Amino acid sequence: MARNEIVVAAPRERVFGILADPAKYAEWVVGAAGVHDADERWPQAGSRLRHRTGVGRASIDDATEVVESQPPARIVLIAHLGVLGSFRVELVLEELEGAATRIVMEEEPIEGVSRLAGPVGDAAGRVRNALSLRRLKELSER
Repeated sequence: MARNEIVVAAPRERVFGILADPAKYAEWVVGAAGVHDADERWPQAGSRLRHRTGVGRASIDDATEVVESQPPARIVLIAHLGVLGSFRVELVLEELEGAATRIVMEEEPIEGVSRLAGPVGDAAGRVRNALSLRRLKELSER
């Protein structure tokens, strides 16, 4: 499992607002190259967002679905990444003093070849997720 956290100088409603905006998904998720479309109900449980992942010829069309949504405190996603498999991603937004938010992101592979990667896969996930959280922080603090 990959676990990361970051503190953002913005209220959690603003941070969750970015998570709830399908058009912003590719701006904060490292590896997402663009969003094709999203269900109108995004980010309610059961809704999906269709996106492109990768670079150039090494990219695929796939989807991310919402498993649980508790605005503005928590969202759980299943990110499907083609041959790499699927990942459960949980983001918890903790309200801090001074209109700040601690974001805790946990990701674990649930199917596909990524389940076989072990500690190496977890380390790669931590790096990717640290970059994603930095992007989310930048978007939230604008």
